[in-house]
Amino acid sequence: MTAVSVRLPEDLKARLDQLSQRTGRSKTYYMVAAIEEHIGDLEALHIAEQRLIKHRAGRSKSYTQKEMEKRHGLAD
Repeated sequence: MTAVSVRLPEDLKARLDQLSQRTGRSKTYYMVAAIEEHIGDLEALHIAEQRLIKHRAGRSKSYTQKEMEKRHGLAD
């Protein structure tokens, strides 16, 4: 495992300290768990934002649901 330094707001650090003390688990355990839980959402958000920027700049094309259904052989 690699070490990473993180600056936390005081209130968040206090909550993390309390949780760690109450449960007997390390602060690292909870930080890793939180990152694992949310990194996929953050990655997807970044991709969506980049695609929206490209679309608004006219560098990508959008399709309707009907067009996609037809394209993939799912049209009724």
